Amino acid sequence: MTTQRIVQGPRGATLADVLDRVLDKGLVVAGDIKIKLLDVELLTIQVRLVVCSVEKAAEMGMDFWRSDPHLSPRPQPEALAPEALTRRVAELEAVVAKLERASDAP
Repeated sequence: MTTQRIVQGPRGATLADVLDRVLDKGLVVAGDIKIKLLDVELLTIQVRLVVCSVEKAAEMGMDFWRSDPHLSPRPQPEALAPEALTRRVAELEAVVAKLERASDAP
C-alpha cells in the first residue's frame, strides 16, 4: 500500500501582496541621468523616488502635504498672510538695526 503526499510549492506573491509590502515598508528608487557630448556634460538629472503609504511617509517625517497650501484644503494660516509677513519683517529689521547700533557703540 502506497501513501500519497501532497507537496505544495512556494506560494507565489500576488500583486496585492507586493503592493501591500511596498506601501508598508517603503520603496526608494534613485538614479542619475547624464547627457554628455564629446566629454562635455550637458545635462544631469537626479531622480529620487519614494513610494510608501501616507502613514509611513509621516513616520519618516515626509509629511510636506500638511503644510503646503496647494495640497492642503485648510485655509492659509494668518502667520503666512502678506500683512503679517510685512509686519514681521519690519519688526525683525528694527531688531537688527538695534543690534547693529549696539555693536557700533564703544
